[in-house]
Amino acid sequence: MTSSYDAVLIGAGHNSLACAAHLAAKGWRVCVVERSSLPGGAVKTMELTTPGFRHDWGAMNLSLFAGSPFFKQYGEELGRHGLEFAPVQKCFSSVFPDGKWMGVGTDVDATRRRIAALNPADADRWDALLAGFPDRAGDIFALLGSPMTMRALATFGFKVLRRKGLAGSLDLIRFLLSSPRRWLTETFASAELRATLAAWGMHLDFAPDIAGGAMFPYLEAMANESFGMVLGKGGADAMIASLVRMIEARGGTIECNAEAAGIVHKHGRATGVRLADGRILTGTRAVIANVAPGALPGLLGGTTGDARVDAGLSGYAHAPGTLMIHLAMEDLPDWQASAELREFAYVHLAPSLDQMARTYQQARAGLLPDEPIVVVGQPTAIDPTRAPDGKHILWMQLRMVPAEIRGDAAGQIAATDWDVVKEAMADRALDILDRYAPGVRAKIIARRVVSPLELQADNPNLVGGDQVCGSHHLSQNFLFRPVRGHADGSTPIRNLHLTGAGVWPGAGVGAGAGFLLARRLAGN
Repeated sequence: MTSSYDAVLIGAGHNSLACAAHLAAKGWRVCVVERSSLPGGAVKTMELTTPGFRHDWGAMNLSLFAGSPFFKQYGEELGRHGLEFAPVQKCFSSVFPDGKWMGVGTDVDATRRRIAALNPADADRWDALLAGFPDRAGDIFALLGSPMTMRALATFGFKVLRRKGLAGSLDLIRFLLSSPRRWLTETFASAELRATLAAWGMHLDFAPDIAGGAMFPYLEAMANESFGMVLGKGGADAMIASLVRMIEARGGTIECNAEAAGIVHKHGRATGVRLADGRILTGTRAVIANVAPGALPGLLGGTTGDARVDAGLSGYAHAPGTLMIHLAMEDLPDWQASAELREFAYVHLAPSLDQMARTYQQARAGLLPDEPIVVVGQPTAIDPTRAPDGKHILWMQLRMVPAEIRGDAAGQIAATDWDVVKEAMADRALDILDRYAPGVRAKIIARRVVSPLELQADNPNLVGGDQVCGSHHLSQNFLFRPVRGHADGSTPIRNLHLTGAGVWPGAGVGAGAGFLLARRLAGN
């Protein structure tokens, strides 16, 4: 059986859904096929612990989507299809073993007071960064929103040079190449403030000493201070549901439980997708794969036809994995440092740059970290609709754990099978949480622990539990994401395109890769 469309898309992640939505808005007949029973990829919300408690499976923060060019164009329409955000004023924070804490939110005076309590000179430096943010952010967001081709990059560089001059342009380049530690240590004196900001680099595979990572702590801090943060009302899947409705309202098709077995191609041109049940879906104008780059040759029978590209895709590097801990709670943690921490969307338990660097190296070496980086999300502090009245959920991540376990840095866990290890690592994380919020275990109603390999089994794009679908280190970013010459999602096979977090501009729930591709295909 064969069905024909203008475009067939493999994978119903947010990038492919945004791509399909724009193409459908331009009159294309689109079909999106998804192997899972639910669309959304890592952006799903489910009752993972006990009835009435809705947990975000992976992504929780929708700020990038809310600020994206795609949302700027289609936000009103998505709102009509049910998308509603829960705004966050108290965005992120960190706690420290000596009882200190630091938090960033939209109350500029409150943030400044917290910084000044750590170091008065840092508060003045923060003010200067905030004042200069609109100018620098304009350049960075223009870069992130630009098609990553030589021509587009040259145009961007020329505009920056003309506006900033040579010295200003070189300063921007130096910043983009800097590691988090380099930028933070030359900017701030407070070790606590440095750690609070550096924790965001770990969300994107940038340990403190990795070149090119300074941009991410900077953007998160300045954007959260300037604009706040948003969660999806009722769950992150509010975004996915509205995208699906938008596509279907324009005649598009979303088919779940439909696994792509291969891409049909002949004489260097892709013509459709072969499903596992034997059906053929023809894409007369485009076949679009939202898959991890390394999976693309397999869908083509082993090769793209270009040996250099094949080598680049097969060697595409993934970040260390993530362990997810979902907790149904009687109440939020009683944070010892300050009761105000109960009001923050994120609390990071990552007390120093050195600890983050050590944890990263341990994970890279295949060791379970002795002091894992713990991200504690408190979504019901912002959006109480996710749990029964008076109850809460915690969304916890252990950033940087190995997919393949070779040992335990703490010397306590002998097993190397994640099915056995995951509960022990969850206990290690809860031990850390209990140091900062004593008695937290007594508040737990139910828990669900998801290992890195379970994340991959649910979504093969999360290779080894890598939630950003590939390292963003400089050798695999900008023009080189995923392979030189194909950062725009093109492939050596005509009519076949790659999208998703493995393509420029990379990870984050911003729909950047999907929207850039759709605009190129549709001519605008």
